[in-house]
Amino acid sequence: MTLNDWFNKAMTHQEYIDAMETHKENLLHIYHSYTLPEDTDFFSTLRDKKLRVIVITEDWCGDAMLNTPILLHLAEKTNMEVRMLLRDQNLELMDQYLTNGKSRSIPIFIFIDDAGNEVAKWGPRADYIQNFVDEIRKDLPSQDSEEYKEKFNQMIKTMTQTFVSEKSFWNEVYTSLKQTLSKI
Repeated sequence: MTLNDWFNKAMTHQEYIDAMETHKENLLHIYHSYTLPEDTDFFSTLRDKKLRVIVITEDWCGDAMLNTPILLHLAEKTNMEVRMLLRDQNLELMDQYLTNGKSRSIPIFIFIDDAGNEVAKWGPRADYIQNFVDEIRKDLPSQDSEEYKEKFNQMIKTMTQTFVSEKSFWNEVYTSLKQTLSKI
């Protein structure tokens, strides 16, 4: 399948949000609380590129909960149509965008032009957010430890709370997206 085929197969962002069960409230909180910076020249340049975006995501993913609302604001400002594909139902595409060549980390934002050519890819995290995740992960016990599951679940809870409440993270996501899209 071509990227145009994947885009046409995908659901709208509103269909995705309407069907969410796990992080819908948190995603909407970030969406309604975040305001893009005044970046008129960047928005104008991006609008002229007439891009569309395929988002590989899942409702349970905290990174998707954090990153998607920022992308949606950027898309609205620049007239980019956003379509969503669930990772676990679209492994053929997901496996073309593995993180470090092995991990099905999400979200992945695939930016395509009118002809359906990939012009940029972003995800699953901004570098700043990755550093935060690396830092809290370093204290996890080994996976074969009896306390691993409890500690892992606590780490996920902490990450989720931070992603929802730490507005500076939202700006880091925007800055990272801007850096990627400024290169095209």
